[in-house]
Amino acid sequence: MKAVLMTAAGGPEVLCLGDVPMPILSQPTDVLVRLRAAGINPIDTKLRQRGTFYPDQMPAILGCDGAGVVEAVGAEVRSLTVGDEVYFCAGGLGSAPGTYADYTVVDERYLAPKPKTLSFAEAAAAPLVLITAWEALYDRARLEAGRSVLVQAGAGGVGHVAIQLAHLQGAKVCTTVSTADKADFVRQLGAELPILYPQTDVVQTVLDWTAGDGVDTSFDTLGGGILSQCFTATAIYGDVVTLLAPAADADWKTARDRNLRVSYELMLTPMLKNLTIALQDQAMILRTCARLIDQGSLKIHLSQTFPLAEASQAHALIEQGSTQGKLALTI
Repeated sequence: MKAVLMTAAGGPEVLCLGDVPMPILSQPTDVLVRLRAAGINPIDTKLRQRGTFYPDQMPAILGCDGAGVVEAVGAEVRSLTVGDEVYFCAGGLGSAPGTYADYTVVDERYLAPKPKTLSFAEAAAAPLVLITAWEALYDRARLEAGRSVLVQAGAGGVGHVAIQLAHLQGAKVCTTVSTADKADFVRQLGAELPILYPQTDVVQTVLDWTAGDGVDTSFDTLGGGILSQCFTATAIYGDVVTLLAPAADADWKTARDRNLRVSYELMLTPMLKNLTIALQDQAMILRTCARLIDQGSLKIHLSQTFPLAEASQAHALIEQGSTQGKLALTI
């Protein structure tokens, strides 16, 4: 089969299309998926730059997100049959092969039926950001109706889903964006207040919006100095959830003085630690989101697709920053 191989750590040029053996069903719960599309996420570019979590297993096939059609099933698979359409987040961290390929093998328990209203490319772009935003807002921050939320980078992959999930929960949402076009985009997703951060004091705007209190929940999708900004913009006894490791100069004093509950969200932990129950829980999130998507309550914005052979160009684009929504490879 064809697959995009990462031959070494480095720039986008280390990704090249090659031939590799077809994967086989080695466990009775394995499912062979003929991939129709693969999502591209910032974690893919980071692994390509610095090396995967398993540097001794090279070349690697990147890509955690995928969507495709069931081609074959193991002896104990009961919930899926050949021809079923599925989407998932599995593999691609350097150990199990990822989704930048014609085929992949995934445990039945980690697959979810593809949303019927999405194309394969849209569905492949969805799993990692759906799980990340869901876990961050619903599991870590325990978001409830009537609360106020700041989503940093609301037009991005995780951000545009987070706005919608917060809105669905009955929360009021403000979000940072870089352009007027992105401000219009996030309003359509349910954001009440877009904040143009290049020309606006974000913290003061948030405080003005909340009568000086700050938001109940801040969601940092960017890292760096944004985490400290979230501390200042969050109400006393509020929640801050971050996707990134804190910077060395993070303002922990403000976080402590405001008695904030600070949480980390790394949706890859179950995959890295081989936590079966947690991986099944993530598949259940995808099942629930598929229903929301098919009901028209949740949307995935796919801004651009690339053929499998142009994975390096897609990586170069995502590394330029300011991508609106998601990118995907079509297979």
